[in-house]
Amino acid sequence: MEVLPPPPPRRDEEENPWPEWPRVWRTEYGHSEVVLRYGRDPRQFNTVTKEFLDNGSGSVCGLRTVQVEWSKNVDTGRWQMTELSDTENVVECDLVLLAMGFVGPETSLITQLRLAMEQSESRIKTQEPSSYATSVPRVFAAGDCRRGQSLVVHAINEGRQAAREVDLYLMGSTALPGQGGHVKAKDGRLC
Repeated sequence: MEVLPPPPPRRDEEENPWPEWPRVWRTEYGHSEVVLRYGRDPRQFNTVTKEFLDNGSGSVCGLRTVQVEWSKNVDTGRWQMTELSDTENVVECDLVLLAMGFVGPETSLITQLRLAMEQSESRIKTQEPSSYATSVPRVFAAGDCRRGQSLVVHAINEGRQAAREVDLYLMGSTALPGQGGHVKAKDGRLC
C-alpha cells in the first residue's frame, strides 16, 4: 500500500527533470509473478492506514485503511491529501512491514518553533547551504529534514557536522573533526 498516487507512465519533465531519477511506472518481476498467481497487481495507491487492528492478544490482525486524493494547493503550489468519504476498508493480515520513504519532515514541531522552510521543498531552511543553524537562534537542523531525501551516509555526515557546529556555537571552539577529504597545507601540498 502506498499513500502517494501511482507514478506516470513517462517522466514529467516539469515535476521530475533530468538528472533526477525518473519517477515512472515500473513493473518488476515480483509484481508480474503476483499478477500471474493472484490475478491482480498487488500495488495499491492513494491508501492511508488509519489504524492497526488488534486480535485481542496483542497481535495485529488487520489494518483499517481509507482512500485519499491528491491536489495541488493553488496558493502554495504544494500537494495536499484529502481523505475520500465512504472508502474505509479493513485489510486482514498477521504481519505488517513498514517501508516508508521520506516525504518531508514532520511539520508540527517545525510550526511550533516557527522554523523557516525552503520555498518549494519540504526542507528546513538553514542560514547558508554549508550551515546547520536555522532561522531560530540555538536551533540546528541536519540530515533529511535539511537537505531532503538522501542516503544514510549523508545523514550521518550531516549529523557529525551539525554536532561540530553546535559545539562551536556553545563552546566558542571545537575539537570535533571537520569535513573530510583532502586538506591541503598552506603551501598547497597534500602531504
